[in-house]
Amino acid sequence: TAGAEVVVGTCPDLGTIEPVYQPLRWLARRVSRQLAAAQTIGTVEQGGRTVSLGDLLGPEFAANPRELFGPDNYHPSAEGYATAAMAVLPTLCAVLGLWPETDRLDGARREDILPVAKAASQAAREAGTEVTGARAPWALLKHRRRRRLPASTEPTPHAHPDTVHGHA
Repeated sequence: TAGAEVVVGTCPDLGTIEPVYQPLRWLARRVSRQLAAAQTIGTVEQGGRTVSLGDLLGPEFAANPRELFGPDNYHPSAEGYATAAMAVLPTLCAVLGLWPETDRLDGARREDILPVAKAASQAAREAGTEVTGARAPWALLKHRRRRRLPASTEPTPHAHPDTVHGHA
């Protein structure tokens, strides 16, 4: 009501967390998608946008668990949080008018206008999918192009001016 734009990253697929074993893994995956769909419906009905983090943990976190999960193997590491932030960034920048893409539909990327519940269900299955209200009861389903983080580079140590060849 204050005029703020709202962007919500929905529940990720908690079934991809390594210490969670079957059958809990299957249950966690199912409940995560249901929660993400419910978050999308509630957010869109109130005028916000969502970005599905659904399977974001899946392929990317499974391929690099030591880098993307923190020491407890449940929560993301700093790099894991940065990966999630990169999924939300295109929508956040679009809301602020800072992204080069528009809200026009792109059929090549399977974008569509769907009933809110159907858009929410579809978004819960595909990470990075944005859902925003179009005109009740319809929602716009978008797949904004995701940017990757540049490869991290370690800072190079600088020699102190009073040192010769790195020795004091």
